[in-house]
Amino acid sequence: MIEQEMDFENRIVSPEYNYNEDEAELSLRPKTLDEYIGQDKVKDNLRIYIKAALGRHESLDHVLLYGPPGLGKTTLSGIIAKEMGVNLRVTSGPAIEKQGDLVAILTSLNEGDVLFIDEIHRLSRNVEEILYPAMEDFSLDIILGKGPSARSIRLDVPRFTLVGATTRSGQLTAPLRDRFGVLLRLELYTPEDLAKIIMRSAGILGIKIEPDGALEIASRSRGTPRIANRLLKRVRDIAQVEYSGDITEEVARAALARFEIDELGLDDFDRKMLVTIINNYSGGPVGLDTLAAAVGEEAVTIEDVYEPYLMQIGFLARTARGRCVTDLAYEHLGIEKNGRSSAQQSIF
Repeated sequence: MIEQEMDFENRIVSPEYNYNEDEAELSLRPKTLDEYIGQDKVKDNLRIYIKAALGRHESLDHVLLYGPPGLGKTTLSGIIAKEMGVNLRVTSGPAIEKQGDLVAILTSLNEGDVLFIDEIHRLSRNVEEILYPAMEDFSLDIILGKGPSARSIRLDVPRFTLVGATTRSGQLTAPLRDRFGVLLRLELYTPEDLAKIIMRSAGILGIKIEPDGALEIASRSRGTPRIANRLLKRVRDIAQVEYSGDITEEVARAALARFEIDELGLDDFDRKMLVTIINNYSGGPVGLDTLAAAVGEEAVTIEDVYEPYLMQIGFLARTARGRCVTDLAYEHLGIEKNGRSSAQQSIF
């Protein structure tokens, strides 16, 4: 087997934020609900909640945004602040290490401000306990001193809106989840909506692209705007150097083939993992640790980065006994259920 080293953080089809690849993403983010493409149910509900809150001259209820990475949760937090006419404060769960860090953030907010906490499921339990009264009563209970001389004081904080984002809503504690008044799930985008996003991004970046070219990129973007914008920039490079500069359907197809991204958005590692299960373990079931050793990747990386999309499109099933490749994956890879394709064997 040929060893293939792969840094999953630099994967072009990874939905996770990559600073080097996605630094320009900020300029592409819509600023209002009208500019935001897709997620119609989420937008319609937010419009109602925001309009009602503004009509009552109140801050918006706390909002929990959950769903796969790269779908626009951070963008929506900025839109909420913009539509409410208030400031946005951005932080993340891992960045708030101590109770004092959260106290400092909350006491620095102005009336009605939006506090966005990304990866909110990663807040420590001690920090989370400080957040409960802040969300519910807009106050903080602080313990001063230690031992018998310790005393508790209550500080009022401005009324604010907490917008939490998570890719793992199941890891939120029940007390924290129950304090959100608005829960919104973001779904994967359709190719048509992604094509609209690509056309909009191309206009901002000054890229010449045809609708068919945009749809070709969109169909291989795993239903994720972040991946779509990343692919657009990489296809632009190929179009600029090897073609006339315009992104047509043919140019997009040729560029994506060079990146080894097929028509469903699978890259070489996705296919390698599926073929490993088929060839080495008769399609499964195979345990996660065994699979990780076979493909040379960490088990947590497979579980968090590679598996979700393969499961979403029905190519991989997770059972009590291990991972199994489905009939859809056999068909897509061109492998007979009880045989091996020479084309796929050549991967190794």
